[in-house]
Amino acid sequence: MMLESIRVTEKLHWPEQELSKKSILNPEEHKLTIKNESSLQHLSSGILKDIFTTGTSSYNVLLQSKEEKKHHSQKLSSAHHKRHRKSTKSSTTSRSNEHRKIKVPLPLLSSGWYCTNRQPSIFIASPVSSSVKFTHSISVAGNSIGLPPRPKSKAKRHYFSSLTKPKQPQLSKSHGKEVDVSGRKLCILTAIKPSNVEKEKFKFFKSDFTYNPQFEYANPALPNVLAKHSQASNKFLKQSVSIMERTLKKYGSYEKFEQATGGSLLPKSRIWNHVRKYMVKEGCLGEIVVHLTEDLLSRASMTVVNGRPTLTINVSTAREHWLEGMLRHEIGTHYFRGINNNSQPWCNWTGRKKLGLKPINPTEEGLASIHSVLFRKDPFLWRAALLYYTVYQASQMSFSQLFQDVGRFVKDPNTRWDYCVRAKRGWTDTSQPGCFSKDQVYLDGILQILRYRESIDFHLLMALGKVSYEDVDRLKEFAVIENMRVPHFLQGHIRYMEHLEKIMEVNELTDQELQDLIV
Repeated sequence: MMLESIRVTEKLHWPEQELSKKSILNPEEHKLTIKNESSLQHLSSGILKDIFTTGTSSYNVLLQSKEEKKHHSQKLSSAHHKRHRKSTKSSTTSRSNEHRKIKVPLPLLSSGWYCTNRQPSIFIASPVSSSVKFTHSISVAGNSIGLPPRPKSKAKRHYFSSLTKPKQPQLSKSHGKEVDVSGRKLCILTAIKPSNVEKEKFKFFKSDFTYNPQFEYANPALPNVLAKHSQASNKFLKQSVSIMERTLKKYGSYEKFEQATGGSLLPKSRIWNHVRKYMVKEGCLGEIVVHLTEDLLSRASMTVVNGRPTLTINVSTAREHWLEGMLRHEIGTHYFRGINNNSQPWCNWTGRKKLGLKPINPTEEGLASIHSVLFRKDPFLWRAALLYYTVYQASQMSFSQLFQDVGRFVKDPNTRWDYCVRAKRGWTDTSQPGCFSKDQVYLDGILQILRYRESIDFHLLMALGKVSYEDVDRLKEFAVIENMRVPHFLQGHIRYMEHLEKIMEVNELTDQELQDLIV
């Protein structure tokens, strides 16, 4: 049947960027029916997704906004419309059973996720808070149409968006670059990631662990930048060894500790489900892009990509009983402190400098690491301790020597390899002593916070955003504390403090010991 009216004012392009592994949690209905502009006003509050699927094609096409249509329609002649109607007649005749209204079935999993890992669909979304006012309306007219065969072009894929970039919730201005949730540009972390890890791992394992990897980097960090992160400390070396020895004494080996306290590795479907439940609990469902990968040195990371909060989870380390701790670390700490920071006078470098703020680390990572183990039956600080120890030893040893040394705590060669790569990243010739020292901030921050736990206002520490625990008291008079977001596990002060005491007890840390170390 011939289309009565179609107004498409932009050429349809094949998407150039693959988003097959990204998902966005959202509490919206399973279907949206767009009749006219007023339909948008009846959507439930939260994050709005613009996903338009045309015809029976599995590709999504985003139609332009009404204002843009008006501008472009002046350039279209009536002859163009006639040709368009004529060319689509045959393609639409075979689709005579299709509805006249555009119904948009969202690719939903049973858990309520919007997921795009079903090839070859492309996900097009613009998350917008309920408080954002639209400057353009969207109008869709006519029946669905089919796309022509995919052009044999080698152009890179990308996705399109018709709405203005959302103003919520942005953790920092990225200008198209990926930045760490703490506000620092991620170039250093990207620059120190070796590009030939698998190749060097094969050589290392084939040599019976005697070869020292020669790492290569696509965009190496500058020497002066690496120098800032090459100084390791031994201040808490004794505590790190003590924590690991106590863990091994109780469980026998790291592998047994991992299995007994972490549980089994989760399939992707269960990871989605756990993350969704946690976001519902924290009231942030639909705010964060979630990406599952196996190509990550850490267990997870919270970053801002093109202005959008993005949680990347390493599926190879996602264990049943540890996953929620990771979510408390990344979302409950990094994400919420990042959002709260945006409302403060120190939300940018100028404000921080004016008020003389201390660096956010080790407080930021120390607090997040405490939250990782907060509700565990045995909250051993194993990971923070091993990272601290490995970095210091890397500063004194070659890669192969470090690998052998870490074997006293971790037997599995693949796990040891991962820890050694983290400690040696940024270096090319790993036969030389040298380290990337950032991983020491976890244990450093944990012990400092535990040392002053009785005097720290943890609720305020979260509400003030990216600040050190040392700055909290003096910043109170300048702070904006209305409508600040605090995670559920911080809302019961007595229970929270009880768990901090349990962390002290299980790791056999004493107040006297911490007072002597941290003045």
